[in-house]
Amino acid sequence: MTAEPFVTSSLPADIDTQKLPRHVAVIMDGNGRWAKQQGLPRIMGHRRGVDTLKKLLRTCNDWGVGALTAYAFSTENWGRPLEEVAFLMTLFERVLRQELRDMDKEGVRIQFVGNLQSLPASLQEEIDRAVQQTQSNPGIRFTVATNYGGRQEIVQACRAIATQVQRGQLAPEDIDESLFSHHLYTANLEDPDLLIRTSGEMRLSNFLLWQLAYAELYVTDTLWPDFDPTEFHRALCAYQKRHRRFGKV
Repeated sequence: MTAEPFVTSSLPADIDTQKLPRHVAVIMDGNGRWAKQQGLPRIMGHRRGVDTLKKLLRTCNDWGVGALTAYAFSTENWGRPLEEVAFLMTLFERVLRQELRDMDKEGVRIQFVGNLQSLPASLQEEIDRAVQQTQSNPGIRFTVATNYGGRQEIVQACRAIATQVQRGQLAPEDIDESLFSHHLYTANLEDPDLLIRTSGEMRLSNFLLWQLAYAELYVTDTLWPDFDPTEFHRALCAYQKRHRRFGKV
């Protein structure tokens, strides 16, 4: 099956609605390389990457994908040049402020996961406003992983469970996968069915380490700013040909 270019807001005819992923996660890699190829500063790649994410969110909403989780800023990203980190924080804040009305109107429900307390106070305020304003919306669940690290998330879940055991509120034998999952940032989300990573890198980069245990992986050499609805269509075509056995025959 070959994905052909198209211009439509409805689900392409060759995508089986019964095999549509309920939850798509994306590692948006390649903004800096895209900018370098264009002879532009790295920050221009991030700006273009935001436009790509907005298009993907709208496409997922139009096509019936129930949840989209985007890896926006990792705990390791603080090690980037200070100017780039400052620009990203400002960009996140501005985009939230500018796009909230449209996302709200389109029924998008927004949430953020990660260590949000370490973010700039003004960005935290925009995040709180976006979450509160859209929490009852019926459309796609849009989760933004910001200052997020998969190992950090697992450690904080272990600490929370250990504290309950120490206080006598929980017995060790009560701990199972379901209970552990409820102590993660994503407790209110189903695990992703499909992970898309752009720019050809073949690693998880500390993203949703617990939640991606049985996700289908789709890696493309396309850099994130060039990942358009046609590229997403190709990813869905590849996904629906997979046989998801979850370790069974």
